Amino acid sequence: MTVADIKRIVEALLFAAEEPLNVAALMSVFEQEYDDPRAFRELLLSALEELEEDCEQRGIELVQVASGFRLQVDAMHSEWVHKLWKRNPPRYSRALLETLAMIAYQQPITRGEIDDVRGVTTSGNILRRLQERGWIRELGRKQVPGLPILYGTTRAFLDYFNLRSIGDLPPLVDGESLRVKEEHVEPPRLVANEG
Repeated sequence: MTVADIKRIVEALLFAAEEPLNVAALMSVFEQEYDDPRAFRELLLSALEELEEDCEQRGIELVQVASGFRLQVDAMHSEWVHKLWKRNPPRYSRALLETLAMIAYQQPITRGEIDDVRGVTTSGNILRRLQERGWIRELGRKQVPGLPILYGTTRAFLDYFNLRSIGDLPPLVDGESLRVKEEHVEPPRLVANEG
């Protein structure tokens, strides 16, 4: 089997797949076609590189996200696709987006820490919507009084925002703006009554 053959098959697989496919998933499809897994893996990676180059001349692109590879409409042509569906993209409240940004940049983080930085109480509905969307999940509990839940992002978050890892998030303009404030509170002093 040549790289060109593998490339055409991989393109068909990615086109048909509802979710991104990683290298292991792609290799499993070809299981009966190779004797040496390492050599075939190199052919597969070459096919993916060629497919990515081929897509540069088309209205689609091959993108690697946290869960694997997927074909998607490129940014330059996405407005045309939106005209086909005539559907408005979902709108998210400022509070929801602020909360998601806090979790993405500061994970693992508790609801109380999010509230401290935002300066307002975060609605349970916001966290629930983010969980329903599959963008955040509970990572465990912080070992402090009350054992608050720690939140973090998911692979679905990375995939939706075309990120391979959390390190691919754009840098903050003001790095201090999302820092959880560690305040040291002095114990109250006893003052003798002079009366």
